[in-house]
This record gives sequence, structure tokens and C-alpha cells, in this order.
Amino acid sequence: MKIITKDTNNEIIISDKIFNVTFNKELIHQLIKYYQTIGRQGTKSQKTRSNVKGSSKKPWKQKGTGKARAGSVKSPIWRSGGVTFAATNKIYTQKINKKMYRCALKSIFSELLRTNRLIIVTNFFISQPKTKILVNKLKELLLNKVVIITTMIDQNLFLSSRNLYNVTLFNSININPIHLIYKEKTLITTQAIKHLEERLLT
Repeated sequence: MKIITKDTNNEIIISDKIFNVTFNKELIHQLIKYYQTIGRQGTKSQKTRSNVKGSSKKPWKQKGTGKARAGSVKSPIWRSGGVTFAATNKIYTQKINKKMYRCALKSIFSELLRTNRLIIVTNFFISQPKTKILVNKLKELLLNKVVIITTMIDQNLFLSSRNLYNVTLFNSININPIHLIYKEKTLITTQAIKHLEERLLT
């Protein structure tokens, strides 16, 4: 497939096996769910009556005291007792294999290209670590909420973008598909495309 770069109007060839794949909604849903679950800590924890410190002795005899029956000071109905349905540490992660990940990324990039949300440039760099320079450069390309994908994230680009809520940086190795889907546009360099093709086609 041939496509024109946005900045230099050069014609480049990109792989149909990555940028012309059928949209697989179910597979992408699984990938998004995987990324959302690995972000959950699952560290909320409460104590049951067996975890609470204290004596297991019956506080008073069963009958004759005029008091309500009690079997333990660690009972959930007592102050400082355990919790009836206590929350415990939980692992939310689910498995997704390499083949599923690669196929889902191909489907996402293909859909981005079909919907004109993928902007390809020859290179993208910032001369100085200033946010204003990056903002102006994005305005020239008519970009606002954008994911920028390069092979290497240089210091100037990183420092210029860290104060911009609508701009997310990735190198071509670590790409979060959730950002690709929810951001308006994705800006990618030709070198990043070559690296992406090497990763996803091997």
C-alpha cells in the first residue's frame, strides 16, 4: 500500500498485512480489558473474625446473665470485631498471548488509517525542550488530542510534552492500544512504521 507523508509529501510503501486488516471488535475488546485489568491493584483487604486479634473464649455463659448470647469478642457484631464479608487481595489480570496482541494491534492501526486518524510523518523532533514549540508544531499539523509514536523518545520531546494532558508519547516497542483508540489522532514516524512492521510480521 502506498501513502503520502504529511510533512514532506513523500510517497512510502506500508504493509497491507498491518494497515489493511479487517476490524476485529471482539479481539480488540479483549486487549482493552487486559490493559485495564493490569492497572488494577487489588490490594484492598479487611480482616475476618479469624484474622482479628483477641481471645476465642466465650465472654460469658450462655444463660442466666440477662445478656444477649455471645460466642466471641471477635464477632462481626461487636466493636473491633471482624468484617462479615471481608474484602481480600485479588488478582485481576488475565492472559493474552502474543498472537492475539499482534492481531489486535494490526486491526487497530488498519482502522486508524481507514478513518483518517493515522498521520504519518518522515520525522518528528523538537529543537528545544519547550512546550510552546511542540504546541505550535502540532497546530501546524492540525492535531490536538494525539498519540505520538517514534522509535526513540528524545529528551526534548519528552520534556516538551509532559505538561500536555492531550499528548501521549510512546516508542514503537511499548504501545498502549487504549490510547490509540481513545485519542483523536495518532502521529507516527516512518522509522517507527518500519520497526512496527518488523515486530508484528515476525
